[in-house]
Amino acid sequence: MNKFTFRIILAVAAVCFLIGSDPSHAVDSGGCLTCHRYPGLVQSESSGKYKILHVDEEKHLLSSHGKTDCRKCHPKTVQIPHTGVTEVECNKTCHVEDREKIENIDRSYLTEFHKEERFAISRLDDKSSCRVCHPLYPHSEHNKVRAYLNMHIGYTLCEVCHLKKEGLQDITFDWNDPEEFEFGGKPYGTHQKKKVKKAGKPEDMISKMLRIFSEEKETAEETHKTAYFISRIAVFQGKENEKKLIMNTEDNDRARDFLSRENNLKPGEKEKELEFFHRNIAKKEISVACDECHSPKGIINFRDLGFHDKTAKDLEFMNIKGLVKKYETFYIPNLFGPKQ
Repeated sequence: MNKFTFRIILAVAAVCFLIGSDPSHAVDSGGCLTCHRYPGLVQSESSGKYKILHVDEEKHLLSSHGKTDCRKCHPKTVQIPHTGVTEVECNKTCHVEDREKIENIDRSYLTEFHKEERFAISRLDDKSSCRVCHPLYPHSEHNKVRAYLNMHIGYTLCEVCHLKKEGLQDITFDWNDPEEFEFGGKPYGTHQKKKVKKAGKPEDMISKMLRIFSEEKETAEETHKTAYFISRIAVFQGKENEKKLIMNTEDNDRARDFLSRENNLKPGEKEKELEFFHRNIAKKEISVACDECHSPKGIINFRDLGFHDKTAKDLEFMNIKGLVKKYETFYIPNLFGPKQ
């Protein structure tokens, strides 16, 4: 076998390795779905609003653009953190003949382009004092990792990452009691659905009599609604039969009072109050926070939580962890994609 033939075989093997058997990888040459495939990937924005960055792999593949390389539509998205991601060009390499028609389309339409492919939590009945002050998706400072961190809202309580654990004895991690939640798209994570009674208006005597003698009987759909509940990983302290959930709920009333007075407090008074609320809270470097859970010797034993071995290994060797830890700016390699 000559060197040229060997190089051809090696190149073909490399392509097969990168593409694999999943057809979605054939159109994801930039590796976009490495990150965007995770439900709950959310970017916090101003005024408490947020942008959902998740793209469901299966739904996208079945859509009209499912076999189009992402960077044919997003040609300026060449680095992480992303820049120019909203600058979509429909007629640079595609739709060339429809240039005039496309240029007259309302550009706001493009912001909802992946709407049917996005899944994220829209409401969560978290009873902790954290949620009194902080929004549902609280991470907004670090533009590189804020979406990754916000993704954890559907899987863990705040204390898993932010509790000061030094000096605490008999710490374990387990599933918390289910909390009711609402979502955009389909539910994900350790969720279950139940039928619960609707809170209807009380009937007067005449209405009750009319309903009794009416031929139309109430159906289950009329008296019940479907509610979804999610269970998240939490921190517990104590022995097996005496485990107690570590969640701060005792500061809720004081936190609400603080919010009502916040604008009238002097800087020193405000700082003192914030120190009180965060007295048991640790703010970690990103690299430390990642490795604390996502490593073979991490604080969470994913197998004990019920994950099968393959999923546990995926969580221990998270494929985006290196990207987060090693690079301030990561330039996406242009493997088989459109030339920039």
